[in-house]
Amino acid sequence: MAILSDKDIREYLEEGKIKIEPILDEKQIQPSSIDMRLGDEFKVFKVIRKPFIDPKDEEDVSSYMESTTVEEGEAFIIHPNEFALATTLEYVKVPDNLVARVEGRSSMGRLGVTMHVTAGFIDPGFEGKITLEISNIGAMPVALYPGQRVCQIVFETMTSPSEIPYGHPSRNSKYMGQTSPESSRIKRDYELKK
Repeated sequence: MAILSDKDIREYLEEGKIKIEPILDEKQIQPSSIDMRLGDEFKVFKVIRKPFIDPKDEEDVSSYMESTTVEEGEAFIIHPNEFALATTLEYVKVPDNLVARVEGRSSMGRLGVTMHVTAGFIDPGFEGKITLEISNIGAMPVALYPGQRVCQIVFETMTSPSEIPYGHPSRNSKYMGQTSPESSRIKRDYELKK
């Protein structure tokens, strides 16, 4: 596997092999990645009085989170030890012969803010806005602004195209086509076992 360079990224974009909308600003294309911008929708955990989250209960999982939209020019404040879901401003379509990874930008990491906790891998065939799992592991609250470059996406070639890519009807592609932050859909994992 090989990581696409800035030259390759531009060619893939021009040829429509990788689709990213809205159209990128040239400064977003880095030597081996594309900087992605923060959307304006966030999901945060509510303070509730239950002993645990039950991953087998989809209503239970989604009931723990509430959505908020940040108005233009305003900031979302993430406090120390807080976790939030958001999405990229950009809608991405990954071809069947590439995989992608979301990585944090060092400028954000130096503020104590991580952009993906565990889900940085994007399967071939994925299409949608990328969910960001944002945590503040620092000591101070940090302002996050919609449109701000907060993470980067890296594309890697595969040895061959995927035979059954993400989104294929035979797959349980839980987040295909997402356009807003989505709570965990882990309950679907249990439904597959039936």
